[in-house]
Amino acid sequence: MSKTVVLAEKPSVGRDIAKVLNCEKKGNGYLEGSQYIVTWALGHLVTHADPETYDDKYKTWRLDDLPMLPPALKLVVIKQSGKQFQAVKTQLNRSDVNDIIIATDAGREGELVARWILEKAHVKKPIKRLWISSVTDKAIKDGFNKLKDGKEYENLYASAVARAEADWIVGMNATRALTTKHNAQLSCGRVQTPTLAMIAAKEKEIKQFQPKKYYGVTATAESKLRLVWQDVHSKDIRTFEKAKADKVLADVKNKNAEVLEVKKAHKKSFAPQLYDLTELQRDANKKFGYSAKETLSIMQRLYEGHKVLTYPRTDSRFLTSDLVDTLKERLQAVSIKPYAQYASRILRSPIKVTKSFVDDSKVTDHHAIIPTEQTPLPGKLSDKESKIYDLVVTRFLAVLMPPFEYEQTTVIAKVGSETFIAKGKVILKSGWKEVYDHQFEDEEAKDGLAEQLLPTLEKGDILDISAVKQTEGETKPPEPFNEGTLLSAMENPARFMAGESKDLIKTLGETGGIGTVATRADVIEKLFNSFLIEKRGKGLHVTSKGKQLLELAPEDLRSPALTAQWEQKLTAIAKGKLEKRTFIGDMRTYAQNIVHEIKTSDQKFKHDNISGTKCPDCGKLMLEVNSKRGKMLVCQDRECGHKKGVSRVTNARCPQCHKKMEMRGQGEAQTFTCKCGFHEKLSSYNKRKGQNKNKKVSKNEVSNYMKKQNKEEPINTALADALAKLKFDK
Repeated sequence: MSKTVVLAEKPSVGRDIAKVLNCEKKGNGYLEGSQYIVTWALGHLVTHADPETYDDKYKTWRLDDLPMLPPALKLVVIKQSGKQFQAVKTQLNRSDVNDIIIATDAGREGELVARWILEKAHVKKPIKRLWISSVTDKAIKDGFNKLKDGKEYENLYASAVARAEADWIVGMNATRALTTKHNAQLSCGRVQTPTLAMIAAKEKEIKQFQPKKYYGVTATAESKLRLVWQDVHSKDIRTFEKAKADKVLADVKNKNAEVLEVKKAHKKSFAPQLYDLTELQRDANKKFGYSAKETLSIMQRLYEGHKVLTYPRTDSRFLTSDLVDTLKERLQAVSIKPYAQYASRILRSPIKVTKSFVDDSKVTDHHAIIPTEQTPLPGKLSDKESKIYDLVVTRFLAVLMPPFEYEQTTVIAKVGSETFIAKGKVILKSGWKEVYDHQFEDEEAKDGLAEQLLPTLEKGDILDISAVKQTEGETKPPEPFNEGTLLSAMENPARFMAGESKDLIKTLGETGGIGTVATRADVIEKLFNSFLIEKRGKGLHVTSKGKQLLELAPEDLRSPALTAQWEQKLTAIAKGKLEKRTFIGDMRTYAQNIVHEIKTSDQKFKHDNISGTKCPDCGKLMLEVNSKRGKMLVCQDRECGHKKGVSRVTNARCPQCHKKMEMRGQGEAQTFTCKCGFHEKLSSYNKRKGQNKNKKVSKNEVSNYMKKQNKEEPINTALADALAKLKFDK
């Protein structure tokens, strides 16, 4: 009897599929049943060959040997996963196997994982595609009942290959050219370099910012009603002209207010859209400080391991119409504390489906991230997993709840010849804001007018003014990028395209992002690991090395516009509107041009972070760099490559200011240090740790303390000190 090989991307997913298909016989890297053989990759098993595979001369990095443009890029098996590749290849080439089902992640990268394995294993058997957005038993069964023809995804595969080849051709040549020209490890690429340029552009914007003073006038009337002056022409409640504010103040002194109008309007506010990966990464960074990479990793566990959330690597915030019938089951799955009251309320009535969250035209490969039909097992989610799960479930419930409704009251009054206003609000129906405890900022409050409780007023009322005063403030510079706001900029980089034509920026619009939802987190990590950016507080800043790299890199490689255009072309390949070979031809020409530009440049690179420590391997002075996890010493000679940790961020908390401390030194000289000036030898720390082992603290006390720590509240009680010591010692 003929059999079918099912190729999954990871062992855990392979086992889930095997369970549904009744494949119980264990083999070397596979599970087998009467009809199916389920095997798996370990992520990528195959990759592009290194340059030296094409010519021995590339073993040595030399500027004269560039550009490297092999006629065709070769595939090689990744050495560390060679054993699993052979196991997969054996199953694919079995004589009793007639066809193959690709069951890797349903996306561009997943398609590449599977197709490269098939190509390297020289398999030409018929292909079908399992395309699912969750790995619950139900989703897997439904997916096998709706298998797609593999030919439908050949354009997606072509797009994936084009992306991988472009990264090799541009990245390898640009990095080798800059590195050999300046004898410094200068990593450069078609996505990471424009991303670095955007961070630098933000820093420049902050540096050039000139604060401006602004002024306003407020009047306090009876019942503590606060009236705010409003310019009758511009409708602004502040002015940058001090003389104008002085004139208003003089005009309204010792005068009463007459109510000209009391406007009441019934308003509705709808829930924010469902999550795509980028929006989820932004919120997780803002609320919990998680990096983009960390959020994706947590999401992957919730998708693959716990099976409680759908596929994470999506760029859509909408659902498809075929999912509407599953919403009831998903609501039942989340009918647990603290969501049960909201889920049951939604389930009492028919779900109202609108274009605000169900729109087939706005979903490409995958729909928005939502809960699956599977309930989390009690106590199985870690703290971080619970937080990400909560974000997704809360947003899902909010979208299905009624709008927030309120009555907006605006009072317009006249004081002298000037106009003053006040705003108030009466909540009519809490709607979706219930699930968020009203934590969302009201759009109406963004004009700077604080909502207040208003007395009953009518047109013509005269109000006694008890006080008037002039207010002043100063415009603030923009905030530096954090990982969340950088993701937003990568998604829509148009505002950073200085010098580009307006037509190009308009054409790119919202779809002209750089990188993809699946790759942006890795790009940010690479910038950290290459010491091109560093964190100062929560902000991202370009290092001296990064600034010099931007000066040395070809100008158009720094442009988000060029990279965004490339991303659009990759999308066109996936849609069958552009030939892969045309795009790759452009990339080869581009690589030749940038190598020529780097070779002929007369610019110089200078290390300005040289320490006084000599490299133990080559004797050259080492460079001090800030990595994401602490300070390091790195040899300035790229061919040497010696690295040594100077300090690392630990989970130990300072007993004085409660911030995380760094560990410095080696052996017995290891010492915890804190920015506040506190330091403690490791031996003293361990002694203190031993003294605290016998202290008993209740779970409630620990929980209350941790909540306060999360809010960064100052704690001075003796109990808090005891709890702090216990926490720091872990």
